[in-house]
This record gives sequence, structure tokens and C-alpha cells, in this order.
Amino acid sequence: MNLAIKVIPGAKRDELVGWEENYPGIGRVLRLRIAAPAIENRANKAIEAFLARLLHLPKSTVQITRGSTSSIKLVRLPDGTDTSALHP
Repeated sequence: MNLAIKVIPGAKRDELVGWEENYPGIGRVLRLRIAAPAIENRANKAIEAFLARLLHLPKSTVQITRGSTSSIKLVRLPDGTDTSALHP
């Protein structure tokens, strides 16, 4: 299962903002604020850990597959993942 996310790094705290509908060229994306800065892959690692915590998954099963240097990322989750925790 793939999940499109838009990330704001360097926030005060890790936070699930919510869904944004009709994002240009993509459609529906999940907006996150991440406290880690966007340097040396810190924000990407924090995103994977944050989503794993929210979804009660092992960190190794959440993986950014596209957009590692972009604010829009594609994250791979295990098939059948219950994403109900992503609806604030």
C-alpha cells in the first residue's frame, strides 16, 4: 500500500495535520509536521518512525520510496495496514 504525504520539517513537534484533497498532480495527500530538520536524512527517518508509531507497525515496514529530497513523498506501508489512525 502506498501513501502520499506532504511534510513540513523543522516543526515544534511531530504532528499529524490531516488530509489535503486535490493536491495538484497527485490528488489526496496526508500532511505531517516533523520536528527533525531536513538535513542528513533526519526528517525522512523521523517520518518513517512517526508513521510506524501511529500505525503500530515495526519501523522496518514503513519506507519512503519516492521523494526523499522533496516535501512530497511516497511511503510504502504493508498491504492491509489499518490507516484509521491517520484520520485526526
